[in-house]
Order: sequence, then structure tokens, then C-alpha cells
Amino acid sequence: MSTDADFTVLCCGGGNAAQVATGLFAVRYKTIAVSFYSDEAAKWKAALGEDDFELTIPGGKVMKSKPHDITNDPSVAAQADVILLVVPSFAHGEYFEKFAPYMKPGTIVATMPARSGGDILFNTKLGDKAKDMIFCGFETLPWACRFTEWGRKATILGTKNNILAAVTPISATKMALGKLQGLLGVNPWIQESPNNLGISLRNPGMIVHPGVMYGRWGPESWDGKPKSESPLFYQGVDEFSAKILMEMTDEVQAVCREAEKLVAGLDLKDACTLKQWYLDCYDGQMSDTSSLMRCMNTNAAYDGLKHPCKEVDGAFMPDLNYRYLAEDVPTGLCFAKGLAEIIGIPTPTVDKVVVWAQGCIGLEIMVDGKMTGKDLDKTRAPQGMGITTLAEFLKQSKISAA
Repeated sequence: MSTDADFTVLCCGGGNAAQVATGLFAVRYKTIAVSFYSDEAAKWKAALGEDDFELTIPGGKVMKSKPHDITNDPSVAAQADVILLVVPSFAHGEYFEKFAPYMKPGTIVATMPARSGGDILFNTKLGDKAKDMIFCGFETLPWACRFTEWGRKATILGTKNNILAAVTPISATKMALGKLQGLLGVNPWIQESPNNLGISLRNPGMIVHPGVMYGRWGPESWDGKPKSESPLFYQGVDEFSAKILMEMTDEVQAVCREAEKLVAGLDLKDACTLKQWYLDCYDGQMSDTSSLMRCMNTNAAYDGLKHPCKEVDGAFMPDLNYRYLAEDVPTGLCFAKGLAEIIGIPTPTVDKVVVWAQGCIGLEIMVDGKMTGKDLDKTRAPQGMGITTLAEFLKQSKISAA
């Protein structure tokens, strides 16, 4: 067992949250920052030089720390007690694959956020070695944060009160969440979710982002002409977009209920409706919670946030290759659709959003209504990981009936 003196954390990524995590953890523990993106690690190492990293926390206190190293060498995973991935979900597989040969038994691998199917991807990439590891999926990031000076200074603007996380295998939950809580500090409070499937199907981004994009720019609502300005994203949700979102969340709920029926003892309570997610996460910030549309329209946290658009000759066209489609469809919605197909739940609205989105992002995912496209391996759909039956899905998810 590692002592505080040699407890080692790998923080993966080079964005806002990854640098915040590195600066925060390095105050107490041996912390190694890892980035496989281009030459990001070398640039960060050069930017910091011999100086300390400065992290400003709420209240104005400045914490100074020095990461043990900043590298793109995957072999440092051999030293790790905890590996924290704070990278876009499409990059998770690359990190799992590169770290796999070096990881020691009992390593805790946590993803922030996990998106959907992260545990299955982890098990698939590590193969037999996965049985000796611990996977933790977080539903979201702990902080709102930003760079002050890239690679040298960052600021935590706010910390969430609580965040959900699930651990596979379940037997390692108390130990893993205890260590991760120790890393994060008093807040946010890590709340245990029964299983990673609940985290996967709770994923709000897989519904909100593709659903709102389809509602505004899909073939049922947009004439293909430029707009005079970029429309509001959340606060601009209209009746049609809200209908799409409601249908999508209802279809995912049907998947949850059928899964619970098929697997005795399976608890997917945390995979709530989209409206309930808003009530859970933004309580007090919405002036009208009478409907899903009004929850989004009146959420103060969304003030001024607009659709991703590109300016063309003084007007605005949608960026249909933005991460709201390019990431949230492959690593979110495809997982839910794939599971729905395995257990026989029809998802007509999810289907039409996926079919539209795959054309936007240049992937072939669904063919003739089925998850059989040639690009399935670029998604988190179970079928893209070789899973086509419920028995295999449960095996790879490490879920057993009660």
C-alpha cells in the first residue's frame, strides 16, 4: 500500500480541468501530468519551466505546486496508484491502450466525465488485465475553471456541491471513492451511484446537445439558409426542440426500465429523465421549472450561451461538426441506441437524430435502422466493441443478476 510520500497520481490531458487537477493534487502527492495530444506535454513543460504552478481557488487563496513531471511517455503508468483522465471522451481509448502494458494491479482509473460506456471500453481495451483494475466513472467535472496563463496559472471559479460516481467492480467502491475523495478535498462530495450503466444512461449531453442541434438545424425545422446571428442554444429551445428532447429522454427511460426488468436487482435510479437532471443539478438557478423547455429557457447558468456557428459573409451558419455532434453522438447517444437494439426497445426519435447527425460528422453508424455501419468501432455503441447480446453486455459491464 502506498504511503502519502509515494502515492502517485497521473493527471491526463492539457485543458483547463486537467491543469487544475494537476496543480491541486501536486500540493500533497507525487503528480505526473500526461498528454498524448500532439506536442502538448512538451509545450506545457516548457511553459512552466522551473517555476511552480499557481492555482487560485474560490476566496482568492493561491496554491503553489510543482508536478513531478509533464510527459507523453505512457510507461509512467507503472508508478500510478490513480490515473485520472480529464480528456475528451473520444480520447479515452487511446489512453487505456497506451497505459495498459504498464499498469500495476489495483490501479484506480477514473474518467471525468465518463460519458457513456466508459467501463465497457476500459474492459475491452485492457482485456484480461481489466479484472485486476478498478474503473470509476464520474458523471461530470468537479469544477468550473479556466486558465489564467496557459501551463502556469489557473483559477477554480466554482466547485460543485456533489458529483455522482460509480465503481467497477462494485466490491472496490468504498476504497476507490475514499481515495478519490481524498484527492478532491471536502468538496465536491462524491456520491456513490450503484453502477456505471446508470452513469452511462444518465449522460445529459447525449440528449441535450444532439437533440437541440437537431431541433434547430435538422431537416424538419431549418431551411438551410444563414441566420443573422447565432441563436441561443439552451435559452433558445422552442416547442419543437423540446418535443424532440422529451421523446429522446422517454426512449432512454424505456431502455432503463426494460434493462431493470431483464436483470434482477439492477438499479438504474440515477439514470433519470432530462428534466429531473436539471432539477438535481441546477436547483435554484431556474426561475420556471414547469416544463423541460422552461427549465432550459430560464436557467441563469446558461445566460448568453449560443449555438456553435461559423460566420459566412456577415451571416451565421451552424457548425455541424462541433463536439455537440462529433463527440456526444459517438460517445453518448450511440451507446444508448446500441443497448436499446440489444434489448429490443424501439427508439424512433433517437434513430432519426443519429441518422441526421452521422451525415453531419461523416460517419456511417446506422444502416437501414440497425447499428451495423462501418464506423461503429469509432463509437461507444456496444456493437462497435463486439457486443451484440445482453449476456455479453452484462459480462463486459461486470453486472450480474441479484
